[in-house]
Amino acid sequence: MTTELSKKTRQIHPSLRLDDQLCFALYSTSLAMNKAYRKLLAPLNLTYPQYLVMMVLWERDDLSVSEIGGRLFLDSATLTPLLKRMEVSGLIQRVRASTDERQVIVTLTPAGRALKQKAATLPESLFCIMQCEPSMLMAIKQQLETLRDNMNAAV
Repeated sequence: MTTELSKKTRQIHPSLRLDDQLCFALYSTSLAMNKAYRKLLAPLNLTYPQYLVMMVLWERDDLSVSEIGGRLFLDSATLTPLLKRMEVSGLIQRVRASTDERQVIVTLTPAGRALKQKAATLPESLFCIMQCEPSMLMAIKQQLETLRDNMNAAV
């Protein structure tokens, strides 16, 4: 830790009080976000991680498992069981790449493509639940991305 960073850390006065912890604020907010999404995604029969995979594939179809994992910060051991369940539910298809049989390519099925239209109102519904100004939410998002990137670079 640099001297400058040490000075900044001492100015914050770290404590072991739960309410003083950034990690707890992030964790409890994540729980609330997942609870809201659980309610919104129930009519689509999707879990939140499945919804994330669908958003990646709606942006660009025919991706490898590792490409999807890279976008979602998930390893293939976590992603593979999730993708298997999505394949059983008829949303995606997984096939071995013709150029490299070690790679699995994930493709949307017609049902998976059709689900995009049904999910189109989800972001607006979530904004209504959060009851915050869009500019505030975008600023928080950018700050969280910076925090995530800094932490990923450090570990």
